[in-house]
Amino acid sequence: MEINFLAVLVAAIVPMVMGFIWYNPKVMGTAWMNVAGVTEEKMKGANMAVIFGVSFLLSFILAFFVQSMVIHQFHIGAAFFDYQEQIKDPSTSEGAIFKQVMDLVGSGHRTFGHGAFHGFLSGLFVITPIMSINAMFERKGFKYIAINCGYWIISLMIMGGIVSGWV
Repeated sequence: MEINFLAVLVAAIVPMVMGFIWYNPKVMGTAWMNVAGVTEEKMKGANMAVIFGVSFLLSFILAFFVQSMVIHQFHIGAAFFDYQEQIKDPSTSEGAIFKQVMDLVGSGHRTFGHGAFHGFLSGLFVITPIMSINAMFERKGFKYIAINCGYWIISLMIMGGIVSGWV
């Protein structure tokens, strides 16, 4: 199973685009600023080039991980991790088994919808608990959690859909 770096690159752009939309003052931006305690003055003092550059790098890392999470064929490859040389040769027993499994699985579940489903689950069951724990210790309320987790759930759904469906 080869990594699709173009799909990862495109998926890495998703949190940036979603951020422009989601945190726009006409969508969730004003509500987020109020519950996060962010002021216009604080926003103006930021080095946006660094923020966007680091955000894109981290989004690329996230998209890279999302690909391995939503594409089941990567899991099959991981099961044969200790046999990387043997599975390249279908005349070996490991290679024959690997080929048979991959022929059976093929490109199954490689759809946008399937990736979006896994992205949703990741957002709901991984991101939401992590962000909620942090928010509680920061003394942030439900609205803060809902705004930020909603953004990540939707972003991960789109990212998962892109990397899974881009065959």
